[in-house]
Amino acid sequence: MENDLEAVALSELQLDLMRVLWRGEASVADVAAALAQRRGLAHTTVATLLTRLAKRGVVAQRRDGRVLYYRALLTESQVRRSMVGGLIQSLFRGDPQALLAHLVDEKDVKPGDLERVQALLSTAKARKP
Repeated sequence: MENDLEAVALSELQLDLMRVLWRGEASVADVAAALAQRRGLAHTTVATLLTRLAKRGVVAQRRDGRVLYYRALLTESQVRRSMVGGLIQSLFRGDPQALLAHLVDEKDVKPGDLERVQALLSTAKARKP
């Protein structure tokens, strides 16, 4: 699935479903109940969305009697990496530095953010052989 990650782009609603599944395997009813207060989706809507995610290879489906259970096939980190990669490709012509420059130029960076990014970069650099 690693090579297909570039193609993984999820809507906000699909991400909400995935957040439930990232906690563990769940039935359609479990997912609907978890999202009831925030989204109030019909059971059939949740079932349709999960079936579509299964067809895309994002979730796995298993049947136990009459109940379908779903589990995430991709981690949150994989989905995040894919979606940020898509954003960089589509809006910044494949240049991650342009994204960083945009964030800094738009004043989206708060005090202390740059230091945290520098610490992350140092940690990542230290891990590379």
